[in-house]
Amino acid sequence: MPRRVDSDHALGGLVRLAGRRSRAAGRLAPRLRMVAAGTAIAGLLVTAAACGDDDTTGGGGTTSTGVDAAKATSLADFGGLDGLIAAAKAEGELNVIALPPDWANYGELIDTFSKKYGIKVNSDNPNGSSADELTAVKQLKGQDRAPDVLDIGTSFALTAADEGLLAPYQVATWDDIPDELKEPTGLWFSDYGGYVSIGYDANVITTPPTSFADLTKPEFKNKVAIDADPTQAAAAFAAVFAAALANGGSVDNILPGVEYFAELKRLGNFVPTEGTPATIESGQTPVLIWWDYLNAGVKEKIGGKVDFKVVIPSDGLYASYYTQAISATAPHPAAARLWQEFLYSDEGQNLWLKGLARPVRLDAMTAAGTVDPALAALLPKPAGEAQYPTQEQQDAAKKIVNDNWAKLVGGA
Repeated sequence: MPRRVDSDHALGGLVRLAGRRSRAAGRLAPRLRMVAAGTAIAGLLVTAAACGDDDTTGGGGTTSTGVDAAKATSLADFGGLDGLIAAAKAEGELNVIALPPDWANYGELIDTFSKKYGIKVNSDNPNGSSADELTAVKQLKGQDRAPDVLDIGTSFALTAADEGLLAPYQVATWDDIPDELKEPTGLWFSDYGGYVSIGYDANVITTPPTSFADLTKPEFKNKVAIDADPTQAAAAFAAVFAAALANGGSVDNILPGVEYFAELKRLGNFVPTEGTPATIESGQTPVLIWWDYLNAGVKEKIGGKVDFKVVIPSDGLYASYYTQAISATAPHPAAARLWQEFLYSDEGQNLWLKGLARPVRLDAMTAAGTVDPALAALLPKPAGEAQYPTQEQQDAAKKIVNDNWAKLVGGA
């Protein structure tokens, strides 16, 4: 199930985790932190906020307060939630893109939203990438089937903001989103995240792997896969970065990660097949390096057929968030804003958590007692602190992977 082209959701200006979610036993692991990478990105965002013009606004009518729905920046412009609901229902539809139903529980999120508000959700290209999303925004501009909302990587959000493709909007729970995880005007804001993990079929793998080093052992011959080509897919790129951190690399040096997979290929351990739940079930890829919540989803999906287990590697902690945004040319601008209000409500955040993804409001909801504790307890617990590259380091890493993956490893 490949999606998210380029280095995608593993991107965004990031710093070393400081253990903000260190808790007593049984509670959550350290929270993923993403921070805008200094004044260069700050300048980019200020420029992006000024990029939009009247020609980029989407469809929709005037709100009850006299504001163009496509220019509404908060619930206040609709006179409150009831006004937004009424405006969204009048539009009647919402266009989403690149949201597989088994990715972070998006299937239930979409169904719940649609039933709750009586709005038809049109889901296009569910296995698409962030690059596909931005292409659709540009190519379908002015058409009823253009995307209303985006779920993209931070690097793509920065690009989209710089190109004037996004509309600023701040959800009602805006203050619960840490400042480092959102663009100040609301052009983009982080939604959910996770850690790179190792998932494996315990019926096939008799010695459970706990590290990237373990995967080089002979018993893993023809067994280890990633979900796609790391020059094209976010999760695969993240796997390479995690492998780099486990093999003497750093946030400044991803090359050891590429060399690690080259060595896996030389040993015959790397399977050049895109790993999916289907390939796990068929036995083609009994080991899959993927986001923890996606591997956990595999466990739930085919658990009756495969004894699938998930671990966060001890020697290569890497994590990141995905990002939400509203298209500046959304054909259903009120529905787009209602979708964001739903996603960032306690209900929406708990539905992401049900998909074993860590919602961005998890800290605030835990403090307020609105998080589902049973779901939170299911999250894999990493040991130690994750490392995060800045945007400049990510850009450099992306170039290294693009320049070296094909010649050292070949296609996934």
